[in-house]
Amino acid sequence: MHLALSVAAEEPQGGIAGWAAGLVEAFGGPGAGLAIALENLFPPLPSEVILPLTGFAVSQGVLSLASALFWTTLGSVVGAVALYGIGAAFGRERMHALWAKLPLVKASDLVRTEEWFARHGTKAVLLGRMVPVFRSLISVPAGVERMPLPTFAALTTAGSLVWNTVLVMAGYLLGDRWETVGAYVGVVSKVVLGLAAVALVVYIAVRVRNRGSGGRHRRG
Repeated sequence: MHLALSVAAEEPQGGIAGWAAGLVEAFGGPGAGLAIALENLFPPLPSEVILPLTGFAVSQGVLSLASALFWTTLGSVVGAVALYGIGAAFGRERMHALWAKLPLVKASDLVRTEEWFARHGTKAVLLGRMVPVFRSLISVPAGVERMPLPTFAALTTAGSLVWNTVLVMAGYLLGDRWETVGAYVGVVSKVVLGLAAVALVVYIAVRVRNRGSGGRHRRG
């Protein structure tokens, strides 16, 4: 059975599922790994489509379960290390210089963030790999803060293996209904983004109010 033909009924041939199916069918496990590495670098490429589709490919005999998990986890680590490298190259000094130019923020906010990451960075990297959207973004502050690379790679491997196993197995068990996984994970992604947006709005509102209060006190 050709995986691309099976996918065509669920997703347009030019869509993400068609693209991922082509990689898996052409290169097997390494193709799935490449797709996930690119997903880490470009979060709009959804792992909730690529991983269940890979599980479906396992159910069709296109590749083995061990190969699927090995290559997708390796792809996750490669993509995460690349983002870590971007954060490390950007560096703490540039981050502070950029932060100083942003409105409604103070240098102390960034310092507190750095202190929080120093205390909880290991948990953030490990658990962040299992949270839609943030699973990619968490690599950048880890690089900026220069978390030891072996520690970062080990945490990323562990967290990615859990996330990948859950979604690959879901696709494997659901068979040609693998696309329903993406629907559920998509809801979670929207909730996460919504909460982040609300937190940002509240943060800005508090900053604006505090600035206004500070100005009135000085005039008084």
